[in-house]
Amino acid sequence: MWRNIASNALTLFVVVLIAVGGLIAWGKAQYTAEGPLEQAICLRVDAGSNMRRVANELAGDGAVSSPSIFRMGAEYSDKAGLLKAGAFLVPEGASMAEIVEIVTRGGASTCGTEVVYRIGVRQAEIRVRELDPATERFADVAEFVPGIGEVPPKYTQVREDRNTRYRIALAEGVTSWQVVEALKAVDFLEGEVTEVPAEGTLAPEAFEVTVGAGRTELLAQMEALQSARLAEAWANRADELPIDTPEEALILASIVEKETGVPEERGQVASVFVNRLRQGMRLQTDPTVIYGVTNGQGVLDRGLRQSELRKETPYNTYVIDGLPPTPIANPGMASIEAALNPERTPYLFFVADGSGGHAFAETLEQHNANVAKWRVIEAEAAKEAN
Repeated sequence: MWRNIASNALTLFVVVLIAVGGLIAWGKAQYTAEGPLEQAICLRVDAGSNMRRVANELAGDGAVSSPSIFRMGAEYSDKAGLLKAGAFLVPEGASMAEIVEIVTRGGASTCGTEVVYRIGVRQAEIRVRELDPATERFADVAEFVPGIGEVPPKYTQVREDRNTRYRIALAEGVTSWQVVEALKAVDFLEGEVTEVPAEGTLAPEAFEVTVGAGRTELLAQMEALQSARLAEAWANRADELPIDTPEEALILASIVEKETGVPEERGQVASVFVNRLRQGMRLQTDPTVIYGVTNGQGVLDRGLRQSELRKETPYNTYVIDGLPPTPIANPGMASIEAALNPERTPYLFFVADGSGGHAFAETLEQHNANVAKWRVIEAEAAKEAN
């Protein structure tokens, strides 16, 4: 009898083990399987929250089929204690395992609201943007220029939300003075800037910042990135360029940056200046003259005067030979690469062609014909404006 009881108990134990094993396997499959979420959502995780609370919220949003399996999966993968506060984009069909990874890996919030402070050549403006989870695209909900006009209520509202992301975005071609003045005007940065960084040494890029970040530290980050970019491009430069140092490359890149806003033209524009330097021709480029007039402080909202084109200054490339003494703006990586790996062309001249780009020429005769066409376009535009 005892033998039968032991045998039955063992059988029952084996059945239970099989059932438990099957249940675990089923749970694992559920944890890693595609989730039921039909449309992406923005999940907000508050500071001090826990996996139970998050699991219940996800279940309410239709993102997980079982809050219990979600919590157990997080525990089993040793991630239950790694929950991060923030606003996170949970994509359509995300598995429970993927969602756990999203809310525990850290880093910046991936959805919700962001404040982008764009420092442009003409002005700096703040844009408040919100992500639409359905399209995974940001849309502007408010914008203003710091120090000018009223601050939108939406901006005041998002400033009180600790999950709001902040980015400083430098446009290509801004000057160091413009960057410093713009950083002084924004209210979510701290610290004084006692010195304007050298022209050309700041990288046009978007920088993630936090409220209370130091202005000086941010400028140092911009300088470090530009230095690394220049070093990489210099190491991969073309042979036999008529420039001898990375500093000269940065000067040339800044001129390319200010001469064209058409990405596809950068290599051709760079080739014109490289060809001129090789032949000992003066660069004769208006942006350098303008920099000599403004010192990089603001925009010259008028045409250059003949007296300015004739006046001998370190930046008047109609008068001086070679490059000006410093960059005239902060060039982006594409312009740096164009300056150090220009296209191979016979061009020595270019002029605006009315389309936003330029007409290039090998000879002065061809160039004069292009200039004549441009003058006609200018005259017609002036007539229409009147």
